[in-house]
Amino acid sequence: MVLHVLEEMRIRALGVIDDAVVELSPGFTAVTGETGAGKTMVVTSLGLLLGGRADAALVRIGAKAAVVEGRITVDARSAVAVRAEEAGAELDDGALLISRTLSAEGRSRAHVGGRSVPVGLLGELADDLVAVHGQTDQQGLMRPARQRQALDRYAGAAVAGPLEKYAGAYRRLRAVAAELDELTTRAREREQEADLLRFGLEEVAAAEPRAGEDDELAAEAERLGHAEALASAAALAHTALAGNPEDPEGVDAATLVGGAHRALEAVRSHDPALAALADRIGEVGILLSDVAGELAGYADDLDADPLRLAAVEERRAALAQLTRKYGENISDVLAWAEQGAARLAELDGDDDRISELTAERDALRADLGGLAQALTDARNEAAARFAEAVTEELASLAMPHARVTFAIRQTEAADEAAGIEVDGRAVTYGPHGADEVELLLAPHPGAPPRPIAKGASGGELSRVMLAVEVVFAGSDPVPTYLFDEVDAGVGGKAAVEVGRRLARLARSAQVVVVTHLPQVAAFADRHLVVEKTNDGAVTRSGVKAMEGEDRVRELSRMLAGQEDSELARAHAEELLEAARTGR
Repeated sequence: MVLHVLEEMRIRALGVIDDAVVELSPGFTAVTGETGAGKTMVVTSLGLLLGGRADAALVRIGAKAAVVEGRITVDARSAVAVRAEEAGAELDDGALLISRTLSAEGRSRAHVGGRSVPVGLLGELADDLVAVHGQTDQQGLMRPARQRQALDRYAGAAVAGPLEKYAGAYRRLRAVAAELDELTTRAREREQEADLLRFGLEEVAAAEPRAGEDDELAAEAERLGHAEALASAAALAHTALAGNPEDPEGVDAATLVGGAHRALEAVRSHDPALAALADRIGEVGILLSDVAGELAGYADDLDADPLRLAAVEERRAALAQLTRKYGENISDVLAWAEQGAARLAELDGDDDRISELTAERDALRADLGGLAQALTDARNEAAARFAEAVTEELASLAMPHARVTFAIRQTEAADEAAGIEVDGRAVTYGPHGADEVELLLAPHPGAPPRPIAKGASGGELSRVMLAVEVVFAGSDPVPTYLFDEVDAGVGGKAAVEVGRRLARLARSAQVVVVTHLPQVAAFADRHLVVEKTNDGAVTRSGVKAMEGEDRVRELSRMLAGQEDSELARAHAEELLEAARTGR
């Protein structure tokens, strides 16, 4: 049952297409037309809707932008609907509206369900919506990496499970090997760094600095360097405040303030305001007495010892040696020492770390060998089933004697250090295992199996790809398949079988085929023709649905190039009848 159906696309200002609406069938839709009419633009449009690369050259000459819009019915519970709603999209009566705009300057914008989204989201949705196949996909199928991907996709969980375990071990091995390589190749640099750290830490430890000691010593040096001036100033200030015992006639601040206080005290009872002032003067007298006492103590305690000053300056010089090398101040020096000690411990522990990493690397290599073999075994089992299923499909595609097989090999490494141990051999390994997967085709009895890149003609390659996709449809179905001239190089009876097989595939999925073969188009549930007219100024293309007499005329054109040929018309009608009865 098809959960998602691409109902229609509207294409504007894309290539030769000025403005066209492509209405598709839930079953098998064939798209035909004259060479150059713009059939490929239908495929290109769908590619843009699916997040494909945007090329400003696709924009129609004279237009500001090309726009492709699509309407896809979706199951509200499906992963596609859930992902779209997470992005803020809204369904329109059970359908998801997708649009892609490409400006002539190359800017690209995407919208899903009325919400602007990153183009990458279209690619995410495409994985669950449409499988697109064209000539480039056929070329891709010839690459061993794509063949391995196809096999893994077919195998499903049987390979996905071992592959996930292998990939995790492989990533860890790469990380361990990289760290081990860095530790061993940078041994000299690390030893030099460790020596510098040891020297610095020993220098700091020998000085035994205290946090804030540099500031304390700076203040003490300033005081000791001006001891005589400080003592003289303190003595003069004390005399000014408390007087000189040797000069009874001298006037001092304490005596004057005391006199002022006594004068006010005599009359304070007559005015509260004056009493308040008397109290304040009393407080001033007490403060002057305290300050005078402290000045006397300061002068007595002041140390003018030049030996102490020399010791302070010597200590400051020692600390300055540290701050020039390791920090702006002693606090920074102590922080550097703490970090340096940690780094030195790390460097000194590298030998132990190297031993640990070496042991882990060897263990991972051993484990990886077993995981790689398990992955190989799973692929071999899946390959047998996959090859048998594809071979059966080829029999339905007019290749009854063809046989498909897989060659799964493990490439031996030049030495054990470059590989993993598998059955006593050093095998090259990569992120996807140790296997080289190659699809082989024997097109007829007696022919040796050869890589499809070398042993398959264009028509055979087209049918192999179709057979592979049909097999996928049974194991990993996709709602919509788009084939761009999958029938290239095919003709005659083989073309009829391709059409019949596509019609069968359309029973469980939506199938859209761009084709030049009438034998294929005759099997379609809906036949669209891309037509081009020339008004002398602008070439425009439109897409029309062919039914009844119109469809017979189009098939006649495809058969003989003559729409009104009686023989061609008879043949076209015969094709349609054979398709109706031979599905």
